[in-house]
Amino acid sequence: MATDETTPFDRYRQRIDRPLWRLFGEYGTDRTRWLVVGLISNLLAQAASLFPPVVLGTAIDALFAGESEYALLLVPPAWIPTDPVAQFWFSAALIAGSFAATALFTWIYGVTANFFAHGVMHAVRADSFEKMLRLDAAFFDDKQTGEVMSILSNDSQNLELFLDNALMNGVRLIVMVLGIAAVLFALNWQLAIVTLVAIPLIVGFTVWFMRVIEPRYRARQSAMADFNTRIENGITGIILAKVTSSEAYEADRVRNASRGVFETTMSVLKLSYFYRPGMELLAGLSFVATFTVGGYWILFGAPAPFTGRLTVGTFVTFVFMTQRFVAPLAEVSNIVDQVQNAKVSASRVFGLADIPVRITDREDATRLNEPDGRVTYEDVCFSYPDLLTASNGDGAIHQTDGGVAITDEADSDDGYVIENVSFEADPGETVAFVGSTGAGKSTLCRLLLRLYDVDEGSVMVDGTDVRDLQLASVRRHVGYVSQDAFLFDGTIAENVRYGRFEESEKAVREAARAAKAHEFIEALPDGYDTRVGERGVKLSGGQRQRIAIARVVLQDPAILVLDEATSDVDTDTEQRIQSSLDALTADRTTFVVAHRLSTVIGADQILVLEDGTVVERGDHGTLRQRDGRYAELWGAQTGAQ
Repeated sequence: MATDETTPFDRYRQRIDRPLWRLFGEYGTDRTRWLVVGLISNLLAQAASLFPPVVLGTAIDALFAGESEYALLLVPPAWIPTDPVAQFWFSAALIAGSFAATALFTWIYGVTANFFAHGVMHAVRADSFEKMLRLDAAFFDDKQTGEVMSILSNDSQNLELFLDNALMNGVRLIVMVLGIAAVLFALNWQLAIVTLVAIPLIVGFTVWFMRVIEPRYRARQSAMADFNTRIENGITGIILAKVTSSEAYEADRVRNASRGVFETTMSVLKLSYFYRPGMELLAGLSFVATFTVGGYWILFGAPAPFTGRLTVGTFVTFVFMTQRFVAPLAEVSNIVDQVQNAKVSASRVFGLADIPVRITDREDATRLNEPDGRVTYEDVCFSYPDLLTASNGDGAIHQTDGGVAITDEADSDDGYVIENVSFEADPGETVAFVGSTGAGKSTLCRLLLRLYDVDEGSVMVDGTDVRDLQLASVRRHVGYVSQDAFLFDGTIAENVRYGRFEESEKAVREAARAAKAHEFIEALPDGYDTRVGERGVKLSGGQRQRIAIARVVLQDPAILVLDEATSDVDTDTEQRIQSSLDALTADRTTFVVAHRLSTVIGADQILVLEDGTVVERGDHGTLRQRDGRYAELWGAQTGAQ
């Protein structure tokens, strides 16, 4: 089971004040008309449903027992017939009309309430996913996918249940209690007190339950997010589990995560199933008290300290009304469950919304247009950020009316993964980064794409700091091919066109030819319309890589980043890919991250990195002659002395 302070969501969600009010404030105001119509229709439906018992009681006393004149609450005397037979049919018509009105207004409030609830949840899901897309790369370095999936599925469902069921049922409960209380007091205020005596006990019991159940809901949601993460990791890594015979280990990890969900769910349910029968008991005692006191009153006269006369019709109305009173009160447990669940879910939704996004456009950012491709790194220092703070400050988190305001993270002079790196790549040059794993090669390239921002120094394109350029325009002119060529589930053509959605089929085919991919694509049964499967599983690694290269060819960037683009393929496939890369890198400023030094022999500059610093630089021949770290790496790979 997940515990507090384990993810960025935890600290942010704990600072969300009145999450359900914020939900209405941010998402409900644009849909107020649906909510208002739904609430009014709900009110009218419940009011209409209370009318038949009143008519029945009046008919019993006036028509069947002859104990009183025919008079109805809220019905003008001029509308009531004087003939008993007409009064009978009038009563039947009123009861039928009440049921018809109840059905009509129930349908109206059901439709409008669902428009409101599902409209809000559509916006919540869309905004949550959009916020996830805008979050910095550092967020995903921390592997928060399970939390995000939980928000988009479980938490959204909980909020939908609250808006669709709990909200309207809560209104119905209030209308029923107030309406029944008003009718009962109008008929016989003394017996009404007996009927309603359980209300204070019910309120106190409910307040206690809400206070105790909330932390249990939080624990269950956290356990569910942990379970989602474990499942997602298990499915993604299933091949590794198989080839290492670790199925039992993974099954145990999922079983333990599932046990956390089970234990926290049972903690909630044990308390809920204590509360629910308790509410039913209190509501049932109200009915028993009404029946006992009212029945005694009919049979033997008013019991002390009551006074006056109670008619059979009034007693029947009380019995029917009390039954109508019991059912809504018994549903309070479900309403409270859904409200508490929704509070936790709303805090998680807004916890995600409040995580700061660092990598954004400055107000005065300029557009990068048709760059020459000169790239300069000047005294660059970088350390991975704390997800819970922004940059350049003291790291304090402050509560505001709208959520959380972040002052920025504290400066740090240590812990750099890139430190004091400087170099310049002229237009059309190829710069290679080599070094041991963890030396900072890939990170250095990602600073150019502004997947991260530097702590000190600057990364410039054509003399302008990338932080002063519009982010989308920088990425438009920087093509990126990684060792993990990701493909979306869709057709090959859709994946080549990804990011350049307006490009023609002819352009897609030309890009595939340039990437040496057209031949194998045409050999597939459906050609460019072949679906690649999730993550491109229906294609080989080399085929996926060439489609990724075709995608960058279609982008036609001025600057190219090849992040170990051939490291996961065999030698024959590497040669094919390298051929397409050679054509792609011609006349483009290119950065190559490589473990295989044979792929960077022709680079104009080779930078050797160790622990985030440049320890050597030069071309292949120069570095081999120096007999330094590069020569050592070359010898280890080729056997040369």
